[in-house]
Amino acid sequence: MTQFNSPTDGASPSTVRTGLKCFWNWLKTPLGMLTTIYGLNVIAWGGMLFLLICNAAPAMCRPTCDDIHSARKKWIEIDSQILNALFCVPGFDLAPWRIRDLYFWVKWRLAGEQIALARLCDIHRSWFYRRPKGIDVEQVSTTTLCVTMSPSWKLDLVIWCNGSNTMFQACLAGCMWGMDRFNRPSWTTGLFVALACGIAGLGGWVSYAEGRRTRMLREVV
Repeated sequence: MTQFNSPTDGASPSTVRTGLKCFWNWLKTPLGMLTTIYGLNVIAWGGMLFLLICNAAPAMCRPTCDDIHSARKKWIEIDSQILNALFCVPGFDLAPWRIRDLYFWVKWRLAGEQIALARLCDIHRSWFYRRPKGIDVEQVSTTTLCVTMSPSWKLDLVIWCNGSNTMFQACLAGCMWGMDRFNRPSWTTGLFVALACGIAGLGGWVSYAEGRRTRMLREVV
C-alpha cells in the first residue's frame, strides 16, 4: 500500500536552507532583483500611507489633520501617486498579453474555435491542465492520467480577472492623473484600488491553487 506523506512531514533545517539558497540564487538574477525592489517599494509606501491615514504622525496635523493644506494631506497625496505608479507597472505592462488572452477567449467561447482553447491551454500550462482530445490511453503517461482536468471556468475567471485588473487600474490612473487632490472625490481612489487589488488577488489565488493541486497530484504518483 502506498503511503502518502504530507509535504510538512519531512521538513527539516536542511530543507529550509535549501529553500533560502534557491531564493538567494533567484534574488541575484535581474528579474529577482527588480521584483524584490518593486515589492519592497509597495510595502514601504503602502505602510507609510496606512500610518498617515491612521494619524500616526500628529506633528503633520497642522492646523488640523483634515486641513487640505496640512503636511499630512500632502504626503497622503504623494504616497497615493507613488503607489498608483507602482500598480501601473504590472497593470499596463501586462496589458498586451492580457488583451491577447481575451482575444483567444472570445474566439473560443463565442466562435467555438478549439484551436483558440489549445493556445490558451499552452499559454497557461504552468497552472491549467486539460488533457488533449483524441489521444489513446496508452499514449498518455500514468502521471497525466491521475491528474484530473482543470475546470474551464477557472480559465475564464483568471483571464477576466487579469483583464479587469488592467481596466480598473486605468480608471484609477485616470482619476489620479486627471484630477488633483483639491477636486478629486475621495471615494474614487479607495474604490478603484480595492477593485484592482481584489480582482488581481482573486485571479492569482485561483491560478496558484489550481497549479498547486495539479503539481501535488503528479508528485503523489
